[in-house]
Amino acid sequence: MKIATWNVNSIKVRLPRVTDWLSTFQPDVVVLQEIKCVDENFPTMEIEDLGYNVAVHGQKTYNGVAFLSKAPIEDVTTGLPGDDSDEQARYIEAVTNGVRIGGIYLPNGNPVPGEKFDYKLAWMDRLIAHAKQLLEWEEPFVLGGDYNVCPQDEDTFDPEGFADDALCMPESRNRYRQLLNLGLTDAIRAFHNGPYYSYWDYQRGAWEKDNGIRIDHLLLSPQAADRLVGSGIDREPRGKEKPSDHTPVWCELRD
Repeated sequence: MKIATWNVNSIKVRLPRVTDWLSTFQPDVVVLQEIKCVDENFPTMEIEDLGYNVAVHGQKTYNGVAFLSKAPIEDVTTGLPGDDSDEQARYIEAVTNGVRIGGIYLPNGNPVPGEKFDYKLAWMDRLIAHAKQLLEWEEPFVLGGDYNVCPQDEDTFDPEGFADDALCMPESRNRYRQLLNLGLTDAIRAFHNGPYYSYWDYQRGAWEKDNGIRIDHLLLSPQAADRLVGSGIDREPRGKEKPSDHTPVWCELRD
């Protein structure tokens, strides 16, 4: 079972890239972030034609997440628990093929300090609380998405340059470690060490110079980690015409 996450940076603009990748890579489940459209404008028909079931939690112009699966999608919930006043479309969760999967678009948090950084930290606190609840159910689950966190210095090409960025602030990294300390497994780090990036800025030749960062993650419950047989970052879509600035991150679970 291949599970992937991809911040597509506008599904309308990136649809050719997405359909091409789904057709060639053939993931079983994908969570998408930053679709930047309301539910009714998501290209459901085009995705379904490729053999996927679709669930969407959209928002006009900003944010938005989607859940694609070749198997039936059950128990769909939208919005991260813990704050009924939060109207930003940043979380979707469902069960497919016996695995619960959460799709995450975590707030960026810049500038620091400020309201946006406070919102990021509060959102992460809610995510930690939700992960604790999921762990109590003792079932396989994956929390995948754009976390907007570089967990360690090796996850950015320029640690000094990013030192004051919300992605690398000690408070952000501390909350990411709290998730790992609950017993979750970073699927990429289970198989790959050293610099291994999932995002390259559009500016300053970042892609050509491999000036990247790793902010897209798949965190697995112990029950899912027991079935983990591989993981990786597929760089190919980032090198194509009109790409997203992110590229897909994936893991594979044994059936």
